[in-house]
Order: sequence, then structure tokens, then C-alpha cells
Amino acid sequence: MEKPEKIIFQTAILDDLVKIVDLKQLHKREIFEEWFNFQYLLSDEEANYLQNLITENFDFLSFCSEEDLKMEFISPIIKKIKFRTKDKRGFYDKPLKAKINGVEFSGKTDFMFAMGIKIPQKPYFFIQEFKQTKHSVDTEDQLLAEMLVAIELNKTDIMRGAYIIGRHWNFVILQKIAENSYQYFVSDSCDSLTFRGLKQIFVCLQAVKLKYCE
Repeated sequence: MEKPEKIIFQTAILDDLVKIVDLKQLHKREIFEEWFNFQYLLSDEEANYLQNLITENFDFLSFCSEEDLKMEFISPIIKKIKFRTKDKRGFYDKPLKAKINGVEFSGKTDFMFAMGIKIPQKPYFFIQEFKQTKHSVDTEDQLLAEMLVAIELNKTDIMRGAYIIGRHWNFVILQKIAENSYQYFVSDSCDSLTFRGLKQIFVCLQAVKLKYCE
């Protein structure tokens, strides 16, 4: 297989990624148990906030544009997490690049939680593509491309992320197991328009901020 000359996040597809690195999906739901069972006690105020978001957007999400989805529903969830800390914060539409197995990966990320205040320095977590439906370019593939770059930049062996399609969130874990060899796992979908689903999303995002950013 001939490797592509470069990978752009916005047009990344799995067929090209596997020409550059050994990348396999494994179906192992238990790998998400620690993340999904993170001990975070939702306050009454937070519970009411999430329930109100569902009530306000339940009918709206079926016809709204991608930008509406992002600004009216997704962004309020992210803001409620309060990702901004002393030396870390969320970054929107920021460039990221690295060379992996001789191929340059680059592009802008939808959302990245990273060390840094003015510029991102060490990525911890990504949320990719606030889309209503899957397009010809898969949101999952774009997320994987970004996570591959983050592992390369951080010189680590694990990265976490999520992709959103309409009301559904899927969380992803990418692991580096050897040089140019990776495996990844995709969680079951969380329905953000049910309280149970949105609570799970909220807890997972809190875990990113409080547990997985070292």
C-alpha cells in the first residue's frame, strides 16, 4: 500500500491512516469501566442545569444546523465543566501537527483540552465534529488522526477523545502498543437527550479534567 503524502484532519479517512500505521479497532467495552464509573457526585444545581438543557433542546436538535448544535447545546455542556484551570483550558479551532512514520498530519481541532493558556502545549482530550449526521468523511476517523498526533507530541501511549453525531456521543480510547502500531476502542453511544445519557457524558468530561490530564 502506498502511503499518502500527508493527512489533513478534516479529510482524514481510516483507509489512509492504516497505510501509515498499524491501526486496529478492538471491541472491549470493559476498557471504559474506570472512565465511565468515575466517582463524581452531581450537585442539584448541575442536575437541574442538564435537565433544562434537554428540555430546551429536545425538539430543536432534530432540525438545527451544525453551528446551532454546537453553540446552543454542546458549548453549554463544555462550559459547565469549567475546563479552564490555572495552567490548562479548552481550545477551539486550533492548529495541530506532527510527522508520523514519515507522513505529516495537520489541521485544526474542533475542541482540545490541553496544557497552556495562550497556546496549547500538551493535548489531553479531543471532541471532534459537532455534526448532525455522518458524512462521507467519518468523524471517528478525523478524531483518530488528531489523537495519533497527540500521542506523538506527548510521547505517551494513550489518548482519549469523543465524537458527536447529533444527539449521540461516543467516547474513544487510543493506545500505542509498539512503534507505529496502535489499537483503539469506541464506547457505546450516550444519548445526550436523555438525562441518564447526558449525566454519563458530564461525568466522563469531569473525569478528563480531574483524572486524565496529568
